[in-house]
Amino acid sequence: MPLTRRDFAKRSAVAGAGVALTGSVGVLATAPGAIGQEVPETDATAPAAGARGRTPGYGPLIPDPAGILALPAGFSYRIITRTGVTTLETGESTPSNHDGTAAFQGPRGTTLLVNNHELKGPRARWPHPVPLADGLVYDPAAAGGCTVVEISRDGSHISERVGIAGTSTNCAGGRTPWGTWLTCEETEDKAGQNGMTKDHGYVFEVDPHDIRAARAPRPVKALGRYAHEAVVVDPKRGHLYLTEDADRPNGLLYRWTPPHGFQHGRGRLRTLADDAGVLAAPRCFDSGGRFVDDLSRATKTGTVYGVDWIEVPDRDARTTPVRKQFGDRDVTRARKLEGMWWADGGAYIVSSYARAESPVRHDGQVWFYDPRRRTLTLKVLLGVNPDPGRDGAFDGPDNITVSPYGGLIIAEDGEGVQHLFGATDDGRTYPIARNDLNIGTPDDPAYSEFTGPVFSPDGRTLFANIQEPGIMLAITGPWRRQR
Repeated sequence: MPLTRRDFAKRSAVAGAGVALTGSVGVLATAPGAIGQEVPETDATAPAAGARGRTPGYGPLIPDPAGILALPAGFSYRIITRTGVTTLETGESTPSNHDGTAAFQGPRGTTLLVNNHELKGPRARWPHPVPLADGLVYDPAAAGGCTVVEISRDGSHISERVGIAGTSTNCAGGRTPWGTWLTCEETEDKAGQNGMTKDHGYVFEVDPHDIRAARAPRPVKALGRYAHEAVVVDPKRGHLYLTEDADRPNGLLYRWTPPHGFQHGRGRLRTLADDAGVLAAPRCFDSGGRFVDDLSRATKTGTVYGVDWIEVPDRDARTTPVRKQFGDRDVTRARKLEGMWWADGGAYIVSSYARAESPVRHDGQVWFYDPRRRTLTLKVLLGVNPDPGRDGAFDGPDNITVSPYGGLIIAEDGEGVQHLFGATDDGRTYPIARNDLNIGTPDDPAYSEFTGPVFSPDGRTLFANIQEPGIMLAITGPWRRQR
């Protein structure tokens, strides 16, 4: 049964408080008259006594003499893979443009990492595409895919192989509760467009434990064809939530409901009929029952929106892109819907920024969708960063993970300096790493985004990538609880 606006108005009085992050001092959006409801701090939502008096994080970042990764004192990094330097088991270079990543417990104490490679368009465009491994190719014209990295228990041996090839623009994705990886194509190219021989814009399942399971790759068409970014699985209800990174018009969040009697498990998604289940987009409303056209309307953390779900008419977008199948007042949109992570009984969802194409500008939001209450709560809001080149200011959140030490770890894909940064439960931020690898010139420096932050199964190592040229890093140090 849909959540009625009357029910939502009653529930909104007890909504949880949000986390507030600022890109720089004084730029948090606090416009008066914001749609939605901000929850005042109470004894239940306030930080622990003395928490605000302690500085979160691990101290200032120390420049790297090697010019790759600045870290706090006591921390170190190791390069796991690097495009043009490390090689696959078959001898080819590690593919470039590292993106979404997941970590799995492998056999004999090993760690398995599935790593997307965001390579768009034909293979000839890229010096280091994902190799066309026998039996693992969807479209031989496409450059993207993902690789599986295996690290021995003591870290002395590293190997890498192809997980899937012949896909395009593999951006983020998501780990499943049954131990596989869902890799997402952030493109809408059809066969005959941009050099492709098959339609793209799908989700594919990759099993890091069994190379045979990925043979003859088949897209999960039931999840729709659009510019996919990330996906999470509700382990209790079986729903999948997916983000779309698109504009003109802005993209959508989606929910896929499995058909009655469907049981999730390894390889089960690829057995679905193309029209199995229901794919739907959100229609949000505030505590007064007013329709919300775009998530950028929320200008205060703690804003809570109720959510109804509207079925997608043509999920395969045969004639019209999915997001364009809805009118302006049918669904709620957002610019740059990016990373997701399932934790705390719901989905954390990133909107990276909003500019002139959106009603209100910002430099990043993180929302939390509660499937039980059917609500979206704004947890993180980054005001527009006035000086992206200044170290210490954060903007453009992208990939995200929930830390075993509390709070969030966020990969920055903004303007200027690029960071991995953390956020405590009460909203304070702190730097974890800075990309010191200048891929521009001394006079006009440029720094690639961070991607794919994820902790090892034992929580001791934070893996993350520098997308260009393509470097996977393992960060270790004196991790501790952040309060």
